[in-house]
Amino acid sequence: MELPILTNSSCCTPHTGCCESNYPVAILGAGPIGLATAAHLKSYNLPFIILEKNEVASNVASWEHVHLFSPWEFNVDSAAKQLLENTGWTMPNKNDIPTGKALREDYLLPLSELFKEQLHTNEEVIGITKLDADKMKSSNRANKPFLIFTKNGQTTKTYKASAIIDATGTWGNSNPVVSHGVWLPSEKTASYKINYMIPNLATTSSRYANKRIAVVGGGHSAINSLLQLKELKEVHPQTEITWILRKKRVEDALGGGTADELAARGELGLKMKQILSDKTIHVETPFYIQSILEEEEGLFLKSTEQKIGPFDELIVNTGNRPDFSYHIELRYEIDSSTEAVSAIASLIDPNLHSCGSVPAHGEKELRQPEANFYIVGSKSYGRAPTFLMATGYEQVRSIVAFLAGDTVAALDVKLTLPETGVCHTGIDGCCQ
Repeated sequence: MELPILTNSSCCTPHTGCCESNYPVAILGAGPIGLATAAHLKSYNLPFIILEKNEVASNVASWEHVHLFSPWEFNVDSAAKQLLENTGWTMPNKNDIPTGKALREDYLLPLSELFKEQLHTNEEVIGITKLDADKMKSSNRANKPFLIFTKNGQTTKTYKASAIIDATGTWGNSNPVVSHGVWLPSEKTASYKINYMIPNLATTSSRYANKRIAVVGGGHSAINSLLQLKELKEVHPQTEITWILRKKRVEDALGGGTADELAARGELGLKMKQILSDKTIHVETPFYIQSILEEEEGLFLKSTEQKIGPFDELIVNTGNRPDFSYHIELRYEIDSSTEAVSAIASLIDPNLHSCGSVPAHGEKELRQPEANFYIVGSKSYGRAPTFLMATGYEQVRSIVAFLAGDTVAALDVKLTLPETGVCHTGIDGCCQ
């Protein structure tokens, strides 16, 4: 099935020249950044489609029980806000901290209703290329439309697009439990005892109650999991909790405390510090996992020097990584270490920057060798966990302005974020 041609697109830019102007811009992903992209395209009256692998904001739905770190003020896109207010929508109190459920139901779902005609759910992108041109072909390449191949069950479709903005994020594409980053067969075999998300113990308490549980990870997602397990242990005291991380000191995982300008993030670390002082959670650090051993007694985690366990369940919150598998016929560049878009890798390196100290960046930094193809949002950050949604909103505002020929607005990149102190990982960096 091929999408009908749309004829009122404008896609002529100083960088790309004029692309095929009778096809829409394709947005990949219907999460916060993808829907914000749609809002900005609508503000310029540029035609677009949205291709979503599951349902609207399905990644957000997977952590609906968790609070974000940042208040509503930083989680609502400006163009989206204007469109919604035109329908009578009222923004929640800008200083309140939303849960994932509130973000999805009070903002993202109402926003998606404005794009019903352009939205295609349950369409998984399996490949992108250029019309009659694989990666090797250069002749007239910039003027050829993109071909996007999707699948829905056993049905495959083909869409044509003048530009592609990939806002699929990284959430749900987890890193493995082992420290060297390679998925081993033993981990896949034991996957039925492993949860790579932040568990919602309000609905899954029976899986963990009175069990031996290891939480692996040194970021705020792991802390969120541990805080829930601590509450479960108060009701089911036989629950045993072990926290496994690679840091030299557990204190290095607790964040900026009262000095953190994202108060919710600082409070999370302070709560964890109190729990650790109560000795209700056993800590193994530094511990570098080399392999998982599944034995009769349960799961064991092995380093080069020791083996710990047994555990009945593992909760692995070791971050996420981008999926570039469907990009292989496009010309794109990513940094070899962070897997971030190459030009911004040094700007967002978590060894150098917190979320609040990342410099503003937009179309100029995010453009790829493939004209009119952009990777945005948390996926543009690769494996770096320093992403906030407000950063993604400014990225797509700049890119859409550029595609619309508004180069002044595209270059006028501004971003005001709170200085967040230590910034490892958390829900703000998980979204599509």
